[in-house]
Formats: sequence, structure tokens, C-alpha cells
Amino acid sequence: MELPLVVGIDGSDSSLVALDWAVDEAARQGLPLRLVHASLWERYEGATLSTGLDRPSEQVMAENIVGTAVERARRRNPEVKVSTEVVPEEAVDALLHAGHNASALVTGSRGRGELKGLLLGSVGLAVAGRAHCPVIVVRGDRAGVAGTHERIVLGAGDPASGGEAARFAFRTAEKRGGVLDVVRAWRCPAHETADEPRLAEDPAHLREERASGQLDALVQDAVTEHPGVRVRRSTVEGPARRVLLNRSAAADLVVVGARRRTGHFGLQLGRVGHTLLHHAQCPVAIVPERV
Repeated sequence: MELPLVVGIDGSDSSLVALDWAVDEAARQGLPLRLVHASLWERYEGATLSTGLDRPSEQVMAENIVGTAVERARRRNPEVKVSTEVVPEEAVDALLHAGHNASALVTGSRGRGELKGLLLGSVGLAVAGRAHCPVIVVRGDRAGVAGTHERIVLGAGDPASGGEAARFAFRTAEKRGGVLDVVRAWRCPAHETADEPRLAEDPAHLREERASGQLDALVQDAVTEHPGVRVRRSTVEGPARRVLLNRSAAADLVVVGARRRTGHFGLQLGRVGHTLLHHAQCPVAIVPERV
């Protein structure tokens, strides 16, 4: 039995956009969809009040949010199997727990309580930086969210630790039927470093060849497993953050890995993932990579 695609809902415009995206993606992937809403009314009011005539306002709100979301999902695609869960926890904890039994988590870019000036809501950032399954934050312009570009961008990481992101990107591209644009950024460091003293001495063409070799090594197994995926490989000089942001303008999804180190707490995103979550012009998938 395949794990469901889980989407967090809170009634905000951002979560409704994420819900629509998740319904479409669940249909493409052939997955059930699970709607999770975090509500603390039981903790503060007590579950015994739930059947009374004077129901707590938070309970009524939770029921309305979930009911409206279910109806919206069914109108968008009645063939997608939808289940719901109202969790008496904070939103971040609820989604992180749901992620243990999910193929991926989907969130909006901002919640009900977020200020309009924020680039990314605190819930989406915390979930993307801590979840143990892939997290898709639905953001960007109308074309990117609607998936009209028929292109997925994979930011190619280190072959030794970037395999999960590559496999996720290939599986997604196979279901969507578009092009998978695999990009490996490389740079010309200005000075020799203690970790990589030879890089400052290598000519640019050698650095580009090294990047190309790393890209090929990363996708080698995934290409064999998904021969029907149309892959375009490219190496680009420049900071990975800038390169992938530029590519996001003509993409339906940008996929990057995020290293998860055992015993480390707090957000584990990396600079590239953090930048994309705040500025990308299409949805962003953060795929945890075990180190």
C-alpha cells in the first residue's frame, strides 16, 4: 500500500492553493490524499464538549476548514481518494508527525496568521527544515504553480549524498511526462581553501569537467531505472542559489536535497534550499538526505 500525499490545511488562501496542487499531484502519482489540520481546541476545551449544543468556536472552525477543503478537493478531482485528520497539536508538530507515514508533505507558503510581508511562513520553513520525508512548499507565479512549463529542475548535489533527491525528481518527472532539467553549478574560487587547496589552481575547464562527472555519477542509476524520462544535463558556472532561482522561472518544480545529520536539531536546509523556499518562482521540493 502506497503512503498518502499529505497536505496541511488551515483555511488560508495559501493552503487552498497548496490543496489544489496536492490534488493534481495525487492524481498524477496515483496516490491517496490526506488532509491534516492542526487544532488545539481539545487541549483547551476538553473533548467532552464536542457533542454538546454549545460547541467550542475552535471546534466549529476546525470542522468548517476540513469540510470546505474536502469539498474543494472532490470538486477538483472526484477520483482522488481523500481522508482527513484533525490533530490536537501545533501545526509544525502535526505535520512532522504525519510525515512519518507520508510519501511527501505539501504546505502553502504562508498560513492564516502570517504577515503578508513574509516571504515564507514559519510553518512551511520549519517543516521543510526538519521533516523526514520530502516536503513541497507551493509557491511561485501562476504558471509555475499550474504546471504549464512541463519542466522539473533538479539541483544536482554531491553523488555521495544526493541520491534521494535525484530519485524523487526522476519519479516525479516520469509521472508528469515533462523534461527533467538536471543542473550542476560550479564555481571559480578566488582563493585557495584549507579544504580544497587545489581548486584555486585548477583551470576553469577542469572544474567544469569535474562538475559534469559528478552530475553523471549522481543520475546514473536513476536514468537506468527511469529510461522514459527526458533528461537534459547542464553544468553552469555560478552560485547554485542564483543558478536554480533563474531556472525556477521556467519550471513547475525545483527539487533539491537537504542533508539531515543525526543528532543535530533545528533547521537543516542549507543555503540553497533556504533561498529557494523564499524566492523561487515555482513550487520547491526539499528532499532529506541522510549523512
